[in-house]
Amino acid sequence: MKYAVVESERRFLLGSLPDGVERVAEIADRYVTDTRIRLREVVEADGTVVRKLGHKVRLGDGPERIACTSVYLDDAEWAALAVLPATTLRKRRHHVYLDGQHVAVDEFPDGTLMAEIDGGDRPVAAVPPGLDVLREVTLDEAWTGQALSR
Repeated sequence: MKYAVVESERRFLLGSLPDGVERVAEIADRYVTDTRIRLREVVEADGTVVRKLGHKVRLGDGPERIACTSVYLDDAEWAALAVLPATTLRKRRHHVYLDGQHVAVDEFPDGTLMAEIDGGDRPVAAVPPGLDVLREVTLDEAWTGQALSR
């Protein structure tokens, strides 16, 4: 784990968008075929574009613990990698702070809402109040970005 950041995250399907959205970004994730590699393009409301190459691996010491590695890409690097065969997932990410905790709520084109709570290197203990949780999908592989992109 010398080059990866270990995150502990939980994901929940929501019935509604929580109050207090502070920032919104448009995200396009390209999951490179037959790999665990993701190309992410984030367009912020002010037009700023950030492009990254990412790799996520679940760790065996806890189902919510994930090793994440990211590399920021310039235009030429993005162009070289964006031609690789991939499936794409588009979403609008709403950034909300509830009870002092950051919650990223992804809104998919069909209207589905999924909240992700990142505990950093500590387990996410409690769900902050204000989330209209329908069910937890942290361990459901059908709700990973790669599965949703298919």
